[in-house]
Amino acid sequence: MRTNPFRSLHLPERKMAAFGRFSQVLLRSSLVQTRRQLAAAAASGHGEQAGKTWKILSFVVALPGVGVCMLNTFLKEKHHSHEQPEFIPYSHLRIRSKRFPWGDGNKTLFHNSHVNPLPDGYEGHE
Repeated sequence: MRTNPFRSLHLPERKMAAFGRFSQVLLRSSLVQTRRQLAAAAASGHGEQAGKTWKILSFVVALPGVGVCMLNTFLKEKHHSHEQPEFIPYSHLRIRSKRFPWGDGNKTLFHNSHVNPLPDGYEGHE
């Protein structure tokens, strides 16, 4: 006589165990179905047509899209002001509790003197 391994489990544990088994069955069946569909598509030569479609889309849609974005960026940068904003010494910004281990110890690793001010203001300004 065979005993039920789930007999000692309470009702919530039985439901969770049944749900786990059910989800595994669904996962296996969906994987098998996906494999069959991919195998059928590969056998029918569908991949060649899809490759040609993506190649055409790349040249007709993607490359012109990148070109339009580059043109937009170029035109907007042309009209952009390159002046530094006024320096306001906020007490909660640019706090230096210890020196940085590179350079003079006051500049961050990727410091840009045109954009990033030091604690006492922009470089080159009085």
